[in-house]
Amino acid sequence: MEQQHFKLEAKEDSKFTRIFQVIFGILCIAIGLYWAIFHISSLNDDPTLWITIVFLIGFGTYQIAAGLGKIKKFIAIDADLITLKQSSFLPKSELKSQDIEKIDIFPLSICFLLKNKKKKILRFGLRYTEIIIPVKDALVQFADLNNIAIEEKKEEI
Repeated sequence: MEQQHFKLEAKEDSKFTRIFQVIFGILCIAIGLYWAIFHISSLNDDPTLWITIVFLIGFGTYQIAAGLGKIKKFIAIDADLITLKQSSFLPKSELKSQDIEKIDIFPLSICFLLKNKKKKILRFGLRYTEIIIPVKDALVQFADLNNIAIEEKKEEI
């Protein structure tokens, strides 16, 4: 089984948008550093200005990371490994086939039950439903290949 990569994003950003994000991020960091260096006396008088500087530098860092493609959300399914990146801020998690006991497939989410009794849940949401069926099909193929129990369930309200 070759690796299958599914993006959990709304759309792919254009090259222009990514370049603009990097430039805007650099500009935010530069403004934050300018205020921290050249207006140090104002910062001593009003310590709440530090919040603004920290926000500008943090937002600039986020924009640069977004422009460089470092915060994309995805699921990658390989022959014996599933890689999940569900959050822009949190690191990716890897699920090895020998660690997965069972996979429960719900209409809008997938629950990975691990052998150490922990759960890892992948939530799709309602906005981008066109990715759900290809991911489910790839996970069924993964489960068959690695002899993992898989069950399709209905969510009851």
